[in-house]
Amino acid sequence: MQLFKKSANKIKVMALGGLNEVGKNMTVIEYKDEIIVIDAGLSFPDDDMLGVDIVIPDITYLIKNRDKIKGIFITHGHEDHIGALPYILKKINVPVYGSKLSIGLIQVKLKEHKLNNVKLNVTTPRQIIKLDHMDVEFIRNNHSIPDACSIAVHTDQGIIYHTGDFKIDLTPIDGDVMDMHRICELSKKGILLMLADSTNAERPGSTLSEKTVGLGLYDLFRKAENSRIIVATFASNIHRLQQIINAAERFGRKVAVSGRSMVNVVGVASELGYLDVPENMLIDLNDLHRYEDSEVVIITTGSQGEPMSALARMASSDHKKVEIRNGDFIIISAHPIPGNEKLISKVINCLFEKGAEVVYDEVDIHVSGHAKQEELKLIHRLAKPKFFMPAHGEYRMLKKHAELAEELGMPSQNIFVNKTGDVLEIDRNSAKVTGTIQTGNVLVDGLGVGDVGNIVLRDRKHLSEDGLMIVVVTISKEEGRVLAGPDIISRGFVYVRESEDLMDGAKNVIKDVLRDCEDKNIKEWAYLKNSIKENLKEYLYQRTKRNPMILPIIMEV
Repeated sequence: MQLFKKSANKIKVMALGGLNEVGKNMTVIEYKDEIIVIDAGLSFPDDDMLGVDIVIPDITYLIKNRDKIKGIFITHGHEDHIGALPYILKKINVPVYGSKLSIGLIQVKLKEHKLNNVKLNVTTPRQIIKLDHMDVEFIRNNHSIPDACSIAVHTDQGIIYHTGDFKIDLTPIDGDVMDMHRICELSKKGILLMLADSTNAERPGSTLSEKTVGLGLYDLFRKAENSRIIVATFASNIHRLQQIINAAERFGRKVAVSGRSMVNVVGVASELGYLDVPENMLIDLNDLHRYEDSEVVIITTGSQGEPMSALARMASSDHKKVEIRNGDFIIISAHPIPGNEKLISKVINCLFEKGAEVVYDEVDIHVSGHAKQEELKLIHRLAKPKFFMPAHGEYRMLKKHAELAEELGMPSQNIFVNKTGDVLEIDRNSAKVTGTIQTGNVLVDGLGVGDVGNIVLRDRKHLSEDGLMIVVVTISKEEGRVLAGPDIISRGFVYVRESEDLMDGAKNVIKDVLRDCEDKNIKEWAYLKNSIKENLKEYLYQRTKRNPMILPIIMEV
């Protein structure tokens, strides 16, 4: 560890995502003329973000300060921590640091985006990346993916400790227990600020070990002795995949993998040694017909009911290679993420209708990867930070975590329940929110990044709720006289053939507007279009109590 000179400079800590939301995790730490970024995650769109694929953080602040950025440091390989990287690295090409598995998963993403010039650095637990004014240390964590780390940032003002996503699992699948000894060592040196995972801060008790899922899977495999078994889980939960493979081996079954992300993760994890797959166990989906139902297990994506996922396509008979049959035994090894309940319920209903037996929402087939209250209390007792900032969670989770810290004796003035964009300035003696930076959501829609904003979303919502009416009129350029039309095209508003009276009335309204403009010798397109929209809008609302989007098209000849 290098020695730092004493300085009166303050450290800035800012979240670009991950506060008041689950997902999109990204934290910026700035000291003197250096910036480090911890994680670069995505989140999935809300119901009102129609057509949007994913949501990533607004990195305007980083683009403005790109010369100060020394690297992006990744705590683990989940999408809500690495998913935004390809989009961000196109704007600011800086080094990326992370564990072997995290970097392996990132390489797959960057390859898909044809990014070949990014400097990727594989780190190991307790490794320290030395910068001029900060040293960044990786510390082993337990989570629902191997190679998870917390990060300690060493400065001359003190240590900033970022837990990342974690749980305290004393019997992890890979045997690598969280490095609590190192946290105690840092505590003795003095942790100035702790940022900690708040996802399960509302839940009492402790999170069960991932090993408990293995026992539950064995019981279910035994029960489904003569059935084909399909297990849906998160692709990134490699410990869960290992236990499914272990159960398949114990019961003499082959394993097929369905879903692009699942295939990618299994490939990377196997290649890097994080998945132990017995030789000749994996089979292609195309070869399922060669085996009896009692000889196969299908591992698939779709545990959240995502409409385009492999399980959802199986349930709706749209999957090209797997048809759900009477007697199939389906295990959904995940809890619904808040907001996804309806999606997964729809899929489960479809699976039952096809004659499958579905096991879901049972304690012994899924455990969380996040610490509950007793584990959070323990991490606070071990770290003993001077200041505390709850992270990674919706507001109620952050607030509950702040209350836990107070219960443990931390003064309320030392706890900061911040919003995304708040600037927390801190030194060894004080901490204070001093302002805000630009933040927000950048929406990714197909190949477009950030080109869909509030106005576009508002129009999409309008179209989805009330439909569209297009008015086409041809007028003479010289006289402004109507030569053809008005013709009306309706989409998503009313069925034209059954609404002739309404359409005739609409045409008459338009004709009256055009006649009035002709009498007044008004030829400006903007005025004509606006008059048509306003008068037609009033007429349609009186007749239908609906407000379709009205799009006038005027052609001059």
